[in-house]
Amino acid sequence: MTTTEFKRPKLTLPDGASKLLLHTCCAPCSSEVIEALLASGIDFTIFFYNPNIHPQQEYLIRKEENKRFAEQHGVPFIDADYDVDNWFARVKGMEWEPERGARCTVCFDMRLERTALYAAGHGFGAICSSLGISRWKNFEQVCDCGQRAAARHPGMFYWTHNWRKQGGSARTVEICKREQFYQQEYCGCAYSLRDANAYRKSQGKALIKPGKFISVI
Repeated sequence: MTTTEFKRPKLTLPDGASKLLLHTCCAPCSSEVIEALLASGIDFTIFFYNPNIHPQQEYLIRKEENKRFAEQHGVPFIDADYDVDNWFARVKGMEWEPERGARCTVCFDMRLERTALYAAGHGFGAICSSLGISRWKNFEQVCDCGQRAAARHPGMFYWTHNWRKQGGSARTVEICKREQFYQQEYCGCAYSLRDANAYRKSQGKALIKPGKFISVI
């Protein structure tokens, strides 16, 4: 089923919220989320805060792809800081944690705490993240971090809608093909790149080169 054939259900923000601040990590992960929100007429703004992405060249490519897609649809895009030194300080001592482990929890906490802080200061009653749709991520882990971040601010909530359901993941792939997005081959941080390349080397495969365009066709 293609996106043109799919009849989207009408989504509404819970608890009477009128505006959503959507944390995004890249264009591929956020594409289906953005199109679903637009189809439901939800008032939302994108918040791009991802100091974990390494190296900076990779960060800039992911950000610009995400920004391009947002502008294409007329969605406001907040470009937050790339405070990478702060990120490395937050995860110090967790360099060898596995993917989806404690390091990822600290990483999600940092990014969603900043999202919630911006939301609280700019009239957003709800926050959410595109992180949960990614095959690299643990959906429940992302939601736990989001709810913890939102709980710091009275009256705010983290929207736990599962974007993977009803073919969401498949539509993400379809949109990526249609838009010819830059396709990253690792989660984003220096440690995920290290581990992905260690596995590739053990399998005799070519190493990942950040910033190299990978076609999704």
